[in-house]
Amino acid sequence: MPATVLRIKVKPNARTSELVEEIDGSWTARVKSPPIDGKANKELIALIADRFSCPKSAVSIKSGASGRSKLVKIEF
Repeated sequence: MPATVLRIKVKPNARTSELVEEIDGSWTARVKSPPIDGKANKELIALIADRFSCPKSAVSIKSGASGRSKLVKIEF
């Protein structure tokens, strides 16, 4: 299975949820959820799965689960 790793900067407590690709190839994710009890990470995974039309189970956080900069792996 081919996999893609994305470098994502997460901004929790945003007004709207969105995933934007930056000029340098990294991504910025704005999520409504607060960074408490993994809520922002769950919303991030759902946002990525929706954007790339894959199941949530195909998306995993490789590193940075407790920080704002994350490496996220998507298996197609």
